[in-house]
Amino acid sequence: MSDKLKRFTDLLKEMFEIDKADLDFGLYRILKLRKNEIENFIDNDLPYKVKEILSSYTKDNLEIKNKMKKIEDSCNELGVSIEELPDTSEKKREYMELKKSLESGTSLTELETDVYSKLYNFFSRYYDEGDFISKRRYKEGIYAIPYEGEEVKLYWANHDQYYIKTSEYFKNYSFISQGIKVNFKLVDVSTEKDNNKEAKDEKRRFVLLNENFVEVSNNEINIYFEYKVHTARQDTLVKSAYEKIKSEISKIDSKYLNAVLIPAPTEKDKTRTLLEKHLTTYVAKNTFDYFIHKNLKRFLKRELDFYIKSEVMKLDDIGTEKEERVESYLSKIRAIKSVGEIIIDFLVQIEDFQKKLWLKKKFVVETNWCITLDLIDEKFYPEIAANQKQINEWIEYYKIDEIKNDDKQIKFDGIRQIPFSTPLTVEFLKQNKNLVLDTKYFDNDFKERLIESIDNLDERTSGLLIHSENFQALNLLQEKYKEKIQCIYIDPPYNTNASEIIYKNGYKHSSWLSLMKDRLDLSKNLMSNKGTINVAIDDFEFRYLQIVLESTFGINNFISNIAIHTNPKGRDQEFIAQSHDYSIIYAKNKKLAETNYFILSNEELREKYSHSEGDRYYRELPLKRTGSGKTREERPFMFFPFLYNPKTGETTVIPKPEYLQLYDKETKEFNDDFLLELEKKYTTKGYKFILPKEENGTLLRWRWGYDTCVKGLLNNILFAKETGNGNFAIYEKNFEDSTVTPKSMWIGEKYDGSTKGTNLLKDIIPNNDFDFPKSIFTVMDSIRIGANTDSIILDYFAGSGTTGHAVINLNREDKENGNRKYILVEMGNYFDLVTLPRIKKVIYSDEWKDGAPTNRVTGVSQIVKYLRLESYEDTLNNINFIRNEQQQSIFDSNQNLFEEYLVYYMFDMESKDSVLNLDNFANPFDYKMRITTRNVMTNKTIDLVETFNYLIGLDVISQNRSLRFNTRPIPYDEKDPDIYDGAVLLESAEDGEYCFKTVEGKLPNGQSALVIWRNMTGDALKDNAALDAFFNYYHKNSDRKYDIYYVNGDNNLENYRKDDENWKVNLIETVFKNKMFDYKEI
Repeated sequence: MSDKLKRFTDLLKEMFEIDKADLDFGLYRILKLRKNEIENFIDNDLPYKVKEILSSYTKDNLEIKNKMKKIEDSCNELGVSIEELPDTSEKKREYMELKKSLESGTSLTELETDVYSKLYNFFSRYYDEGDFISKRRYKEGIYAIPYEGEEVKLYWANHDQYYIKTSEYFKNYSFISQGIKVNFKLVDVSTEKDNNKEAKDEKRRFVLLNENFVEVSNNEINIYFEYKVHTARQDTLVKSAYEKIKSEISKIDSKYLNAVLIPAPTEKDKTRTLLEKHLTTYVAKNTFDYFIHKNLKRFLKRELDFYIKSEVMKLDDIGTEKEERVESYLSKIRAIKSVGEIIIDFLVQIEDFQKKLWLKKKFVVETNWCITLDLIDEKFYPEIAANQKQINEWIEYYKIDEIKNDDKQIKFDGIRQIPFSTPLTVEFLKQNKNLVLDTKYFDNDFKERLIESIDNLDERTSGLLIHSENFQALNLLQEKYKEKIQCIYIDPPYNTNASEIIYKNGYKHSSWLSLMKDRLDLSKNLMSNKGTINVAIDDFEFRYLQIVLESTFGINNFISNIAIHTNPKGRDQEFIAQSHDYSIIYAKNKKLAETNYFILSNEELREKYSHSEGDRYYRELPLKRTGSGKTREERPFMFFPFLYNPKTGETTVIPKPEYLQLYDKETKEFNDDFLLELEKKYTTKGYKFILPKEENGTLLRWRWGYDTCVKGLLNNILFAKETGNGNFAIYEKNFEDSTVTPKSMWIGEKYDGSTKGTNLLKDIIPNNDFDFPKSIFTVMDSIRIGANTDSIILDYFAGSGTTGHAVINLNREDKENGNRKYILVEMGNYFDLVTLPRIKKVIYSDEWKDGAPTNRVTGVSQIVKYLRLESYEDTLNNINFIRNEQQQSIFDSNQNLFEEYLVYYMFDMESKDSVLNLDNFANPFDYKMRITTRNVMTNKTIDLVETFNYLIGLDVISQNRSLRFNTRPIPYDEKDPDIYDGAVLLESAEDGEYCFKTVEGKLPNGQSALVIWRNMTGDALKDNAALDAFFNYYHKNSDRKYDIYYVNGDNNLENYRKDDENWKVNLIETVFKNKMFDYKEI
């Protein structure tokens, strides 16, 4: 194998990720399943393809030699040599041309080498550690971007790629072994600044701290890394880190060393340990595969054509000594284009497979509910009082064990408080109905019975929390919440050192833009036409955010950019200490957008309106116009004198006939001579002659017209007031208005992120690890602007849950009028440690100190649902490739067919049943998947019912518990059309053979729907007889009628439809598949 060929095949193995065979997660695990076949394709099939294409060039050389031989033979017959022929001889001229052509050609080996070199140059240009970066190179050092005539073009390097690393965090990686928890922690995510800026041959690497890189205590190991520019290869640094960590842990208790040195061998590395595995995985997850290309085929094929035209064809060499022989030239182009397109098609198959899995709507893995006791039927209280896990959380969160029976804790209604006791009493629960129950502490039967007892379930649910990567959560919400969200408030990572996203070397801003753009596009679909979005940001990404918001919502839908004084102390920076953040507000449609005024507090009202008249407060506003449009020339009819009588205190205006003579609308001139006459006339009578003018004497105008001023005087709204030196001015009594238009600069103690954000959160959840939560008042005011009292508010960068807290507080303030709802999406471990606990706590009480409630009477009624979704990595980890013996036999006998299959079809064909296994819908209550939580993979039962509700956008009215039945045959009755041979009756039984579960609701188009889930035995006749019996109970013998029934499994239910009915039955499996993979490329 030549050096050029080896270099090329090595690149292909890197591009197809088969050089990472030791990685056993995600795409690497999938590619490893077909590693040998891909490797054979690269090592053998492609080189053969090149030789096959270039064989035409070999044939051309042979033809030239044959022609030369024929001329030589004819000369020999004449008894002369070629050299002896005269130069004018036609034979000699032809022979010399053929010789020259042969000598000017390139050998087949050289041609192959050149093809491999060109292909290497092309693919290496775009491939970068697992991703294809959109660099359209025109020629060396010169690049081009697609342009379609826009006035302003927003472009960034990764604009045509999905950013997929949002669920990966530098700071969070852990695994558990033999009861020992091992954490990899990044202590300093350094930015490209000063001596840490990447050089051409240097990249940021994960590097073990030089000192104190291991801490061990209480069955936990913390290992500390830096992420900084380094000259060494990453794999070298990982090996070095492993040896240092192992050496350091060996100095401590042997149980820690034994836990991390458990064997985890691979085919390539038989001695690999668990610590090595996780070190490699940690680095790989944060180093490779940041993006999925949206249309890799279009991009690479366009670029290949461009590359051939600009760098292979070399049009400038035509007619020069460098001109290649046309045969070799065309053969080379054919080889590069043909082989290049085969490689592209194979890469596209893999990339499109990933895109399909990324865009696939994800399963709901788990559904739970948090419900205040006042909304739970008291028949459940004995079971609740007996649940020790729930009681333990209440003790931890609400300190209920501190509730005593003493005079200080008599309830506000005069009833003495029942104290906490062990066991807990039902009477205690009845007196503490603001306690929040979490269904995760109860078995499935209790949860189903509880949810069944709540009518109008979705309507009464105040909050939805989703533990998921936010792109996936937004994708799942598309059907149910399309055009229903009135207000979006998000506080995305600022991408500064303190909140830096994980990004590919050299693509920090570009990665952030890709992250934001796709999620903004998805959330825009959810916004109502009257809705607004409010995005918090600081200086670092402010410019790019403004542009990407503009490209998403349109320049005409910009509302405001608000500067908020969030850090009075200032954040130390190189030149100026930054003390403010921004909120950028856009409307979906500015013409229809609804925004609200702020409501002033009593304190703010008294400060603004400091004068009183009876029980009314007012402020004094000068009637003289200031600012723009203030001169009398601009509004001539708003210029006239007021008259003030110092003796009587009466203020009037000049009579109207005199007023009309002040300005001639025909000549458009002021009659200043008449004005002087009036002044003399009235001052002589003892009046103060009051005109609107500046201190320098420039005549201005009033804010009100003549007739309005007359009414204002009659109503005692206008009055004259001495301003000093015997001068008087006219003022308006501006009576109090509790509303005020929000301003574009917010300053005040309540916006301080430290006291009203960080400290507030610490009082609710002490010792939390969440950095820089927003001030609760910043978020409340942002929501006030964009949301009404019954709006849905969405935050898909929920963080510590401040948005949910803000909505709860606003509803608490508005009492019975507050019916806002909130949707929070958070992807990190914060969800369980901060976000969800915070929501539970602020429902119970609005005042906290050191983690304990300081009052117990400010709780609010709430139903909150929280979901956990399948992750993209979970999807990858559930992929299996299945190829049966018959398929393999066909491929073994037809290599060309197999090559086509390998390049174009293998991934979709062999994985389809593992992406969505419709056969397993026969038992929908036990649909299992491998789910990873904190790097531990377990088999979990998936919530197909809840997943389907979101896929069809069902607004749930009621959700019944699972019911089990046995069947009993019904004697055949010819007279009853519903009684057929094999018909059955259902009889309730706890361990019955058949299980049914129903969900009733409304679809987005307003149609009523009933979803029927059932298990099936495999006996279709028997299964459908049971379904018929169940259906007749719900349809024929019930007042409830539905437009659409959804049922899993083939059935004959539509046979029951009468001629005057138009309801229909949809097969769940068909709808599920169509909806799950129904996506538009964002």
